[in-house]
Amino acid sequence: MAKERKFVDNGYLSLVIRLFVGAIFIYAALDKVANPIQFARIVYNYHLLPTTLINIFAIVMPWIEIICGAALILGIFRGGGVLLVNLLLLSFIFALSINLFRGVDIECGCFTVSGKAKEGILDLLLRDAGLMILTIYLFFNNSRRFSLLKS
Repeated sequence: MAKERKFVDNGYLSLVIRLFVGAIFIYAALDKVANPIQFARIVYNYHLLPTTLINIFAIVMPWIEIICGAALILGIFRGGGVLLVNLLLLSFIFALSINLFRGVDIECGCFTVSGKAKEGILDLLLRDAGLMILTIYLFFNNSRRFSLLKS
């Protein structure tokens, strides 16, 4: 049992995962922040939100991704940041799964809003599931090593 706990609470592994996932979330948000109109169009194409909420969602969502990514990288508000990232990934998986079930080939809007990046929904689901496995590890990791705030 002590060996398993030592792996789960590994500060170095936690740091690598935090930096990796945090950087992905920040990078993914940058093009959305720069191009909210195109991102709103992508959100609309998912057909999951009422049209009255799409614009506010397209403006707020990238900033939530940036804040969560920064929280992971810096190790501040770690519990809340990890929880929010897990909830975001779960919502991404849900949105992609619904459109896969509907048979809709959508533009993801994950890293770019340019429309040039076309990935299959199954690839996107696998990527998000992999990120979620990493963030679930962070959820159970108790190490505060390399965190700005030790709380």
